[in-house]
Amino acid sequence: MVPKRKGNPPTATDCDYRRIVTGCFLTTKNRTMQAASKESPGAAHTIAFKILGVISFSHFLNDTIQSLMLAIYPLFKANFHLNFAQIGLITLTFQCTGSLLQPFVGYYTDRHPKPFSLALGMGFTLIGLLALSIASSYPVVLLAAGLVGTGSAVFHPESARVARLASGGRHGLAQSIFQVGGNAGSATGPLLAAWIVLPRGQASIALFSLGALLAMIVLTGVGFWYRHRQRQPQKAHVASVQALPKRRVRITVAVLLALMFSKYFYLASINSYLIFYLIQQYGISTADAQYHLFYFLFAVAAGGLIGGPVGDRIGRKRVIWISILGAAPFTLALPYVGLGASVLLTVIIGFVLSSAFPAILVYAQEMFPGRIGTVSGLFFGLAFGLAGIGAAVLGQLADLWGIATVYKLCSFLPLIGLLTIFLPDPGPTAHRA
Repeated sequence: MVPKRKGNPPTATDCDYRRIVTGCFLTTKNRTMQAASKESPGAAHTIAFKILGVISFSHFLNDTIQSLMLAIYPLFKANFHLNFAQIGLITLTFQCTGSLLQPFVGYYTDRHPKPFSLALGMGFTLIGLLALSIASSYPVVLLAAGLVGTGSAVFHPESARVARLASGGRHGLAQSIFQVGGNAGSATGPLLAAWIVLPRGQASIALFSLGALLAMIVLTGVGFWYRHRQRQPQKAHVASVQALPKRRVRITVAVLLALMFSKYFYLASINSYLIFYLIQQYGISTADAQYHLFYFLFAVAAGGLIGGPVGDRIGRKRVIWISILGAAPFTLALPYVGLGASVLLTVIIGFVLSSAFPAILVYAQEMFPGRIGTVSGLFFGLAFGLAGIGAAVLGQLADLWGIATVYKLCSFLPLIGLLTIFLPDPGPTAHRA
């Protein structure tokens, strides 16, 4: 403020000077406030790597247990003299509770956040594992499978929300860190089943309940952090894809679902039948084929870690383009190469395809920012459900036409990635929001 001159009224020059100084101050203040208002909702918080590490580790434990379920089917088939239809019913029970419940859990927690629901969901998994270890009848096995699936249904939507809260605005990176734990767990479960459960028998399943108990403990700590964040003032949600007409939103969701279909049906062909394909086509041993499957699953885990942060930098739509359509040349070549080249191609395919999911999930979350749980539950449920449906459908086709023909047909699935052209471009700021 300019001091007054004693004894004399302010001159015109003095008034002009005051207006200039005051105007500059207000302009600077307004610009600062405007810049602050343009920051992303997560910008007020730095990225919480400890929370992301814990939630990723919990995802590892959860998905290890989920993949363990599929790997121990031969044990139950022998113990309870089950036919393939009864094995299929176990899968149906497990997949239905694990996939169909997820959107409903997300929808409910969007309106009524439950910070400690993560630990509660893992409690269902723990009870399911203990029940599996002592099950003496087929109905108990079905009940236990449903409990394990329910635990997964509760875990995924809320853990995806926690990852977003901990992202500090780097949503793609956060989802990739979260995803890599799950992908690593999916790769580890079958190995642990082969090393521990199959040699030691049904009772050894109880050992894995210790993993569920550990997850409950660490997720309780996450619950306290989550509750603290929920009590802080929340900024209004701003969609990264602005004011799309309802028809365009429906088209966008349909495209995302088609991309999910192409990705998970193709992955189902590898996850479920690669071992049989390699044995039939190249005459290698079962043990060697299992190692090749592990290489593929390791590549899936690595690709999931890359897709999110790359999407933060170059945009989700570009990553989706590269991830889905970019895998097509390799999938189209796979049925026509030798053993060495097939191993290399499956690793490349796993790496490229798996980078799509973090980008697709964050893209969908940014379209519906007030429905993080619902969107996360829907897409995780779809991933879970499509994998199960894909395995069943492709198994039927393999019985009819042979596994080699199935791989030739599936090689065209990534071409569905051409539909990405119909996705609206969120613009240059969306992937920084």
